[in-house]
Amino acid sequence: MEKLIQIINSFQKLDLETEMAVKKSFVEETFKKGEFLVEENMICDKIYFIKSGAVRRFCVEDGIEVTKWIYTDNQFVTSMSSFFEQKPSFENFQTCEETIAYSLCYSDEQVLLEYPLFAKFHIRQLRHYLSKINEFNHLFRLMNAEKKYLFLLKSFPQIIKKAKLKYIASLIGVSQETLSRIRASII
Repeated sequence: MEKLIQIINSFQKLDLETEMAVKKSFVEETFKKGEFLVEENMICDKIYFIKSGAVRRFCVEDGIEVTKWIYTDNQFVTSMSSFFEQKPSFENFQTCEETIAYSLCYSDEQVLLEYPLFAKFHIRQLRHYLSKINEFNHLFRLMNAEKKYLFLLKSFPQIIKKAKLKYIASLIGVSQETLSRIRASII
């Protein structure tokens, strides 16, 4: 729980009352490899903070699972449109390995948002992540497969360490064979 508090404090320093409310509201959960945190067509009712583990975000397109991102330690995970709007998710979130996460349900998040310092954290964190997502999508779209892999290796090494090759290949938009060739050429 201390890492979660530390991350929150990096966006907005909490007072003791708000920190205690956060600690009371987040619940530790353990998931086995392959378990779903969020499933397509279901309403996402929780935000997760990964203490340890990995979670793959994917969509099914033309019957094929397409990996959109892989979340690792100390990252927040949720289906944003589903959680914030309380509507069915168009994506899936599945653990890649045993994962321990702190979860915050929608109703408890609404209560925490009544705390001004938590609300400030929430706004700052959302602005930061939306900015990073926008920047990432722009940069990633312009890269070829080898540059995408090198970018992940440099900027997100936990993804390379924790995710299956087929998920990484899907994320960068190539076959596993092509990814194997890319990896062989840079080693």
